[in-house]
Amino acid sequence: MYNVKGKTGKNGLLELHAPLVKKLAHQLKAKLPPSVEVDDLIQAGMIGLLDAVNRYEETHGAQFETYAVQRIRGAMLDELRNSDWLPRSIRQNARKVEDAMQALLQQLGRQPQENEVARHMKISLEEYQSMLADCGGHQLIYYEDFHDDDSGHEHFLDRYQSTETDDPLQNLINGGFREAVVDSIRALPEREQILMGLYYEQEMNLKEIGAVMGVSESRVCQLHSQAISRMRSYLREHSWSGVS
Repeated sequence: MYNVKGKTGKNGLLELHAPLVKKLAHQLKAKLPPSVEVDDLIQAGMIGLLDAVNRYEETHGAQFETYAVQRIRGAMLDELRNSDWLPRSIRQNARKVEDAMQALLQQLGRQPQENEVARHMKISLEEYQSMLADCGGHQLIYYEDFHDDDSGHEHFLDRYQSTETDDPLQNLINGGFREAVVDSIRALPEREQILMGLYYEQEMNLKEIGAVMGVSESRVCQLHSQAISRMRSYLREHSWSGVS
């Protein structure tokens, strides 16, 4: 167990765990838009690491690295919140992609190809792919997802809440949402299924996935954003249509 009062010393802990900060920063960056600089995350993470060194006591009953990871991630997330890392315009574009995919899924009875989505949105394939790149950091669930949307539809997450007083997040964990997510992944095109497996199961970063799949890191980012949009549109479609 590390002890900041022992022979390791504060400077030694900072030097020893600096690579951990970089690792966590790159892991988080892979889930964020291109506008987020990894150096900013590293800087925030180093502040978190320094805070961990100053606050850590052996009596915490945990290894220093376990404690430090929490402080580092917390510092990075605070930095993201303060910088408003996902602008409303990007969220709106992500929703437009979802709407197009859902409409084409209903129309075609299968997952649409990229050129079909672009044509439906009346934009070029290059514009569509650029939109996907900008939507890096698009998530499967947002806070707003626990409320009705602007179109008047009951939101797809509402079906997993049994009462108004239930904790919706806990219902998602305990209920059928996990199985629904698995189904949405199985409905992805094979290439995107592989990508999601490498990213979430093998915990590879975008650069490593690109090397495996033989595409650029930016292309992996596009495909990841597209996969998330497909999954959200799949979940919306199957919940609204009453399909379990």
